[in-house]
Amino acid sequence: MHNKPKYNLFKNWKYAIDGLVTAIKTESSFKLELFCAIFIIVGILYIDTSLTNKLILLVSGILVLIVELINSAIENVVDLCTKEIHPLAKNAKDIGSTAVMVTISLHVVCWVFIIIS
Repeated sequence: MHNKPKYNLFKNWKYAIDGLVTAIKTESSFKLELFCAIFIIVGILYIDTSLTNKLILLVSGILVLIVELINSAIENVVDLCTKEIHPLAKNAKDIGSTAVMVTISLHVVCWVFIIIS
């Protein structure tokens, strides 16, 4: 038996919304990044640059949120598997955090290059 329900667009959309609500309620890093995204979007609207540059900033900002959600999912799965301190569990969580850090760094670099150009 598989733990995968039959595909249904509306049910899958509800699962996605449930995941977003859960992330907003339980993940402080995601909440902080979502809050920052409001100011980032306002900044993108007001910055004097091309539409292409604005899209680069928007996409790299959304990418931060996506990677944070994936990192949160990894952390939840690791916590489900073990509550013990295990080197592999630590590695999984640390690598997920590194992915978030790299994505945030990419976003910052995009801002810097667009502002100085």
